[in-house]
Amino acid sequence: MSEGDAKRIPTGVADFDSIIRGGLPTGSVVLLLGDVGGGGLEFALTSTAKIGIVKEFPETRAFMLGDAGKSGKLPERMCYITFSRSKDDILQEVKMSFNRDFYESLSHNLLFKDFSKDYFVHTVVPTAWLDADGEGVFSDKKKDGLMESLVDFLDNNAPKSLVVIDSLTDLVVSETVNFQDVIALLKGIQRMSKKWGSVFYVLLTDNILDRKRQQMIIDSVDGVFKFEWAKFHHTSKRQRYLYVEKFMSVLPHLDQERIARFATLITSQSGFVVINTERVG
Repeated sequence: MSEGDAKRIPTGVADFDSIIRGGLPTGSVVLLLGDVGGGGLEFALTSTAKIGIVKEFPETRAFMLGDAGKSGKLPERMCYITFSRSKDDILQEVKMSFNRDFYESLSHNLLFKDFSKDYFVHTVVPTAWLDADGEGVFSDKKKDGLMESLVDFLDNNAPKSLVVIDSLTDLVVSETVNFQDVIALLKGIQRMSKKWGSVFYVLLTDNILDRKRQQMIIDSVDGVFKFEWAKFHHTSKRQRYLYVEKFMSVLPHLDQERIARFATLITSQSGFVVINTERVG
């Protein structure tokens, strides 16, 4: 394994990893910006599920991660952070959408942290409706707010991890969370991810914010993967596409190959898949 390979964490999307030299550099904060149903969440779930399978069953590595991803570095742990959805809700959705191996992998290998109690504390939602977990060292610190609790959790669990934040949309639409605090948090995560050697996937719905605020978020992360639907002319057929909008360590490889975008598909058996690479010129 070369030094370069050792510092990249595979995305689990084999055809994508083959073009970006094996995966994402450790220390990367990646915004998964997308249309509703565009594939951002499925990308994150596919990545964590496949890495989880490989961690449990190392002999599946070449099959799960492909030739490009089989020599990369695997995270020591994987964390899944939610603000408004329960662990059971997410796992049930995975169970109905993907194969059993994905479901088992995510059940066994993801450290879920549900901040619903902190998120809904100043809303009309009664605590009886919430089943946020009681796990974690800081879960009983009633004096801390949502953002402080989140920082505490990251400080203790993010080092050498793959972290999914589902989703930033919940934070930016909340009237109890200051937008400038969200930006400060992102900049802090971007700074610490280099020390932690972690990769973050941060989900955000496209166009939920005005252009200025969305750009402020984009400026606070290392990379932006955009997931969108495109309609074909004179037909109701639609196609999902993945664009790399920003990523200093990834774009040169795409430019060299003259790659404009990736046509993608989501299947129950393989999760998020690149089915075609569209080149310019």
